[in-house]
Amino acid sequence: MDVGKKESEAARADWRKTMTPRERVRTALNHDIPDRVPRFEIWIDALWSELGQSDPDDAQAGLGQDCLMMPTLTQLGNSAGKDGVDEWGRVWRGGVYADGAIDTEADLKRFSPSSASIGRLFDEGRISALRARHPDHCLIYGSHIGPFTAATMAMGFGRFFLRLADDPGFVAALLEARTEWCLAVFREAVRLGAEVLVLGDDAAHNDGPMISPRLWRDMILPCHRRIVEETKAPVIWHSDGNVQALLPMAIEAGFAGVHGLEPAAGMDLVRIKREFGRDLALVGNVDVRVLCGPDLNAVRDEVVRCLAQGSPGGGYMISTCNSIFGGMNPAAAAELFRCEAELDAYIITQI
Repeated sequence: MDVGKKESEAARADWRKTMTPRERVRTALNHDIPDRVPRFEIWIDALWSELGQSDPDDAQAGLGQDCLMMPTLTQLGNSAGKDGVDEWGRVWRGGVYADGAIDTEADLKRFSPSSASIGRLFDEGRISALRARHPDHCLIYGSHIGPFTAATMAMGFGRFFLRLADDPGFVAALLEARTEWCLAVFREAVRLGAEVLVLGDDAAHNDGPMISPRLWRDMILPCHRRIVEETKAPVIWHSDGNVQALLPMAIEAGFAGVHGLEPAAGMDLVRIKREFGRDLALVGNVDVRVLCGPDLNAVRDEVVRCLAQGSPGGGYMISTCNSIFGGMNPAAAAELFRCEAELDAYIITQI
């Protein structure tokens, strides 16, 4: 090895030792090797108090995460968690999503709020205060406003899938309306400082995609491509289920990465990294099932597995395959974050 190359690698090693959380995330998104695997738990709001955190806005930093979720507000008129039909045409019963109300063009017009209401989603004061308290962290914004999820919930799954076959034009109009809303929200999030966006757009069950890859290419890929192209920040796609058949189109859409990688749905991290890791940063794969049980050793084993399988060569950020949600064992969730911190040095590098 020549002297110049040795000096370059020494400088690179020194830079890694002084990485900020923001630099760590950016390095992973660029498929390079950070000083340690970034911790990128996106949604933790269900258990922040049970995990010993005094403020939901600061909880991710308090739990050692490199990302911070941008504080948001519940939009006025939203019936989520209650009863009735919300402003998107989603029907809620007993606090649980039950069906969709959109069936006609008049329904679509009625249940498509104006982008003028987007300001009600964000609390600029809380966002500014959070950025001031944690200036080196990566500020993210994530929400399940992807066009596929938004459209299926607005119409109801049965009606949506039937209309795909007999009235694709109407479905396309609904997808376009939801894409416009997503873009408007993402633009506002970026204006307020979001550095990475997470597009929640659940597309699959345990056995594969909800619609065929051909239909996905025709109907959903153009929406995703437009969201990525018109948003001035990296976009990570989140989906539960087995989305392996759709990952080539995630690459075509231009997503910076994919989040979820649900083990229960057969998303094998080794295989996904081998086949798609050159083009997509991989985020997740910690099995949430172990966080619902009492076995803390199983939690540690799961963290070790994900780090061992995901970290070689960079381009991986550790998180659950879904979120920290109500019903989890708080002790197991706490063990997840403890193990992530304890195993900082557990990274296989290829320098």
